[in-house]
Amino acid sequence: MKKTLKESPKVLGLDVSTKTIGWALFDIQSRELLELTHVSPTPKPKEENKIKELLLKGEIFRTKLLEYKDMGITKVIIEEPLLNSNNVYTVQTLLRFNTLVTKEIYDVLGVVPDFISTYNSRKFAFPELVKENDKGKFVLFGGLPKDIDKKLIIWELVAKKEPQITWQYTRNNTLKKENFDQTDAYCCVIGHMRQENIW
Repeated sequence: MKKTLKESPKVLGLDVSTKTIGWALFDIQSRELLELTHVSPTPKPKEENKIKELLLKGEIFRTKLLEYKDMGITKVIIEEPLLNSNNVYTVQTLLRFNTLVTKEIYDVLGVVPDFISTYNSRKFAFPELVKENDKGKFVLFGGLPKDIDKKLIIWELVAKKEPQITWQYTRNNTLKKENFDQTDAYCCVIGHMRQENIW
């Protein structure tokens, strides 16, 4: 990164799951997307102890974060984990990992992250998605079929806004799941900055 770019304040958006962390870095002043990527923290060799595995995943995330230590990141936005899983173990694991990630961000960057819900992230990033539903209420994805692929809609909107991004595809030419983690991280930043009237 150019020296002047390094000095200007940045905002980092993260979509955190234990498999993949979506990563979106923006310049705050120019609102320009600088990087859209992901981290897949997979400890090697495979760790049997699940808590230790989470700790090792936290270390892998930290290693990535250290590369950005002097990049001028002044804000970090994390998408709040969706806790609607029926599996209590899944919810627990996700919350534990979110705490680890939050601590790494604070330790490495000295930033206390802000959190945004998936709903608000999408609503503020793409207000055109708020439409009237069959009950006459204005809601996100209103008027669209219930079984619509919401992640795909978000991906299409981000892909349109950022034509320079090269997306990853499977052998069957379908979008890899990691792309959706990246677009969620992207929404986090845009949504938060608009919600807070910064952008």
